Amino acid sequence: MKVLSLTELGKFELQERAIPTPGAGEVLVKIGAAGICGSDIPRAFVNGPYHYPIVLGHEFSGHIVAVGEGVKEDLVGRKTAIFPLIPCNECAFCKERYYAKCAHYSYFGSRQDGGFSEYLSVPEFNLVLLDDDADLREAAMLEPAVVGLHVMRRAHLDLNDSVVIYGMGPIGIMIARWAAIYGAKKVLLVDIDQKKIEFCRALGFTDICDASQTDPVEWVMQQTEGYGADVCIEGSGSSSGFINSLMSCRVFGKVLMLGNPHTDVNIPREIYDKFMRKEAQIMGVFNSIYSQRPHDEWKDAAAAIQSGKLKVSDLITHAVPMEELSALFNLIRDSKVPFCKGMMVM
Repeated sequence: MKVLSLTELGKFELQERAIPTPGAGEVLVKIGAAGICGSDIPRAFVNGPYHYPIVLGHEFSGHIVAVGEGVKEDLVGRKTAIFPLIPCNECAFCKERYYAKCAHYSYFGSRQDGGFSEYLSVPEFNLVLLDDDADLREAAMLEPAVVGLHVMRRAHLDLNDSVVIYGMGPIGIMIARWAAIYGAKKVLLVDIDQKKIEFCRALGFTDICDASQTDPVEWVMQQTEGYGADVCIEGSGSSSGFINSLMSCRVFGKVLMLGNPHTDVNIPREIYDKFMRKEAQIMGVFNSIYSQRPHDEWKDAAAAIQSGKLKVSDLITHAVPMEELSALFNLIRDSKVPFCKGMMVM
C-alpha cells in the first residue's frame, strides 16, 4: 500500500508498505478521505511531530475491509469515521469516560501513523459508524465539526444569545453554523485574513468584521447595542485575539479559549482589571466528548451532517490524490491558494 510519510521537518516521501493485519479488537480501514488540519502545517514544517517517520492525518474516514479477533464480521463493508484519540482505558479520566482527557493517550496522525495512507488498522472502539449512503469526504470533516459542537455545548448557549468568533478557519465556520442551529440571536465573525473573509462572505455570512481595517471591539459593541457579546470564542491563539475577546465580552458573559497559541499570550494590566470587573467567565475548550452517553458528540455531529442539518461539504476547497498531497501542503504553508479545508481522496 502507499503512504505519505513525513521523514524529517518539511520533507514528505511517498512510500510503499505492507498492508497491516488488524490485531485483536481492531479493524482494517481502507481510507476514503483524510483532511489536512490547521495543526498539521506547523507539525510538518515548524515544530515537528513526536517522532519521525510519521504518517500525518487525524481527520479521516473509509470502509472497513477486514476485522481482527473478537470483532464481528458484519462490520466488513461498513462506512466509518474515526475518533483519532486512542485512550489508555486505565487512568481516572478514562474510567469516567472522559477519553479526551486521558493521561496516557496515543493519537492517530501525531503520536502514531494516521490517515494519509491507503489502509490503517483501527481499534473497534474508535469507529464512528456511518449510514450506507454517507459521503466519505463529508465524514472526514466530522472531527472539526465535533470540535465546533463541543464549543457550543461548553458555552451553554441560551436562546437569543449573541456570539462572536475570533478566527474564521474551518472550525470557526463550524462554530458559527452550530451557533445558528442552537438559536443564537446574532453570530459575529472576526478575522484579519482577506481570503478567509471573502470565503465566508461567499458562504453567506454577512456579520463579518475585517479587524485589519476596523477595531473589532468597537464593532462588536455596535452590533450588540453597547453591551458586548454573551459568548466570545477565541480561535486565533493570539494575544490580540484573546484581548479582543475579553474586551468584547459583556458583563456576566463567557470567553472560550479554543485557539492553539504559537507564542506566549499576554494581556495588559488594565485589560485584566476591566475584565475582572465584568464578573465574566473564562474557560478552556479542547477536543470533544466521545462514547459518553447521552452526550456522545461524535454521534450527534455525524447525525447532523448525514441529515443535512449541518453543512460541511462547501468548506472543502481542495481534494487531491495522495500523489499530490505533499504539493498541497506546500501551497497551504506558503498561502498560495485560497484555502479552507484541503483533503486527500482515494
